[in-house]
Parts: sequence; structure tokens; C-alpha cells
Amino acid sequence: MTFGDTVNGLYEMLGGLFLLYNCFVLYKHKQVRGISAVSVAFFTTWSIWNLWYYPSLNQWLSFSGGCLIVVANMIWITMMIYYVRKEKSLTTQPK
Repeated sequence: MTFGDTVNGLYEMLGGLFLLYNCFVLYKHKQVRGISAVSVAFFTTWSIWNLWYYPSLNQWLSFSGGCLIVVANMIWITMMIYYVRKEKSLTTQPK
């Protein structure tokens, strides 16, 4: 394990924890506001790319952190879709 992999892997893991915190906040608020679908798509595809890229560099700590980021991103996206659909269904119901 190299110094670069260690530092990057720790950043990746910390990033994954922050993303999981975003999931907790979304669960608490049950509303999606101020989020660009383009930025979500970009960072999610980048995190998936890293699952191929880090092993090709033999950076296994970065790969581990990258796995956490992918999982957290997928949880957050699933929650985002759920809450956006739920809010739309509530606003389109007849009164």
C-alpha cells in the first residue's frame, strides 16, 4: 500500500460516510431540494469508473473506499427517486 493510496483511500471512505449522512438527512426531511440530476449522474458514474480504475493501479484501499461511495450513491439515488415520486403523487391527487 502506497502513501497515495492510503491518503486517497481515506478520502474515499470519508466521502462515503458523508454520502451516507446525506442519506440520513434525506430520510429525515423526506424531500429533495436543490439537487442537480446532472451532478448526481456525473459523480455516480465517476464512482463506478473508480471500481475499475483503482484495481488497475493496484490501489486497494482506494478501491475499498470507492465501494463505499458507490453503495452510498446508489442508496441516495434510490431514496431520491422514491421521495420525488412520492411528492409528485401527493401533489397530483384530486382534492
